[in-house]
Amino acid sequence: MVGWTKQIELPADQPAVSIKEQLTMWHVPRRIRGNFRIARRIYLNGEYQPTSTILKPHDVLLLHWLPTDFITPDSHYVPDDSQSLQILYENDELLVVNKIKGVKTHPNSPGEDGTMMNFAQAYLVKQGKRAYMVHRLDGQTTGALIIAKVPYVVPMLNQLLHDKTIKRTYLAWVDGHLPQPMGTINLPIGEHPTNTRLRQINGINAKPAVTHWTKIKTVYQQTLVRLQLETGRTHQIRLHMAAIGHPLVGDDLYNQQSNYAGGLLLHSASVQLPIPFSNDIKSIGAPLPSSFPANLK
Repeated sequence: MVGWTKQIELPADQPAVSIKEQLTMWHVPRRIRGNFRIARRIYLNGEYQPTSTILKPHDVLLLHWLPTDFITPDSHYVPDDSQSLQILYENDELLVVNKIKGVKTHPNSPGEDGTMMNFAQAYLVKQGKRAYMVHRLDGQTTGALIIAKVPYVVPMLNQLLHDKTIKRTYLAWVDGHLPQPMGTINLPIGEHPTNTRLRQINGINAKPAVTHWTKIKTVYQQTLVRLQLETGRTHQIRLHMAAIGHPLVGDDLYNQQSNYAGGLLLHSASVQLPIPFSNDIKSIGAPLPSSFPANLK
């Protein structure tokens, strides 16, 4: 049968929940759970069982997905092996890579190459798999980027991002001295009325956005901060820090006063990632690139 198959042996401490409840706990979308049940594409210890069946420790579940389960069952990124990936973590279904400064996350037009998804596609084609985008980082941002290798974990990871179960931590240099040791910025972000490249606080179709920041150190007139996101709006960190009077150093969009020639100083320092179909949580760090200084003058 064409598609993707996953076999999971349940752990010794498996709770007595139904197959349906377990799939829900794994964030398998409701529509796909229904497809499994209707087409009998879920097996328990080698036999189809109703989704009301209660699971036991060391039971073996086998799930089978079809292309029709997904809006985008295949990815069509052009493979580009001109840049090698720095792999921070990898298993059979996903990888976390250290994104390169000045490289886009994904192409904006068919046939485009030179992006992280193109580099990942070239890497995964050798494994007989393909790259699927989970989230994105701005072109000038470096650091930890999650990429799926199979389509069935994409909606699961998207739900974990939406629920804030995946924790993302950033480092950034900002202008000025922050008087408080930490703070929270809660300002909606929407579209800019005249420039599609920009976003705006309380802009068109604004959505809630929450950023937590902690001051690490101040060097002359710049401050290094650690940031954690509750939401993932486009340009969220850049907009939020600019809105409180501390725009990011090197930000050519929201810091018109910056004369730093090294580009945007924003780094995705780590992700705390629950591994799909398991109880494991991995904390994956991305080393600072040489373009991100320890001190600014």
